Amino acid sequence: MTLVDEVRDACAHVAAEARWLRIEEDSLEPYARSFPTPAADLGPDPEIAVLDGPVEDRAAFALTLDAVNFGSGWWPEIRKRPGRSGFATMALGLRERFDAQGPWPADELAWIEPGELAAALGQDPGHELMRLYAESLRDLGRWVASERGGSFAAVAEAAGGSAVALVEELGRRACFSDVSSYRGRRIPFLKRAQLACADLQHAGVTRFGDLARLTLFADNLIPHVLRVDGILAYDERLAAAVDSGELLEHGSEPEVEIRACAVEAVERMTRVCPELSAQELDHLLWNRGGGSPYKSRPRHRARCTAY
Repeated sequence: MTLVDEVRDACAHVAAEARWLRIEEDSLEPYARSFPTPAADLGPDPEIAVLDGPVEDRAAFALTLDAVNFGSGWWPEIRKRPGRSGFATMALGLRERFDAQGPWPADELAWIEPGELAAALGQDPGHELMRLYAESLRDLGRWVASERGGSFAAVAEAAGGSAVALVEELGRRACFSDVSSYRGRRIPFLKRAQLACADLQHAGVTRFGDLARLTLFADNLIPHVLRVDGILAYDERLAAAVDSGELLEHGSEPEVEIRACAVEAVERMTRVCPELSAQELDHLLWNRGGGSPYKSRPRHRARCTAY
């Protein structure tokens, strides 16, 4: 079983055992069919992503951003740019740094300090998130410098055109770690490792023949969209906690169930609507989450490095 298949199998198990929420099975097919046909290119926001220039720079940006693409549990307290989300604030800071100075070489990234990151991102250098970002980027830099000759593009090339293979590789790295436990069973999600594969392809770094085998990139926005749209039904105690802004403990049963049920709901949608892949549904749902019906209601938050 590949790691991506393990994600599917584990999330299906959690969904079958879940006590804190359920999937509204009868709503899945009409909901899936309500989405428009996705565009041929599901690429990231060109204002944020580096989509032009040398392949090495595009690869460096995708991997650097996805190594720090977490922190939603801290978004309410970080300095946001006017009208921008926490993610967009961080991503734009990183993009501006790349535009002004280029990517950090891997051997420099291996020693990066929180203060340097905070200056680039416009944040407090003493904030816990800057320390976590620095730790993740150091791990990425050490790996690329020691095992990929300092080349970020070589990370993608080594996968031989397989996103599944690259997820296996990234999943072994601390900088992309994302595995929980549920009643004694290992539950991998690998949200950022899978997202990195999509971002590398959409940036034109490489072409994967099996991108459609990836699962939903399980964060806290897509489960929220599915909840608001009536696909995920929360237990009233969980609903009250989320609606009040209470932080969930990362790795707790409710938090694992939320992420796993979102993955499984999307898997079931791909079975009743096979013309859509999980990656395409992820893109459609994530963009839907920027609308006012979703932004006006609290979503679950947990302080972690997973999302």
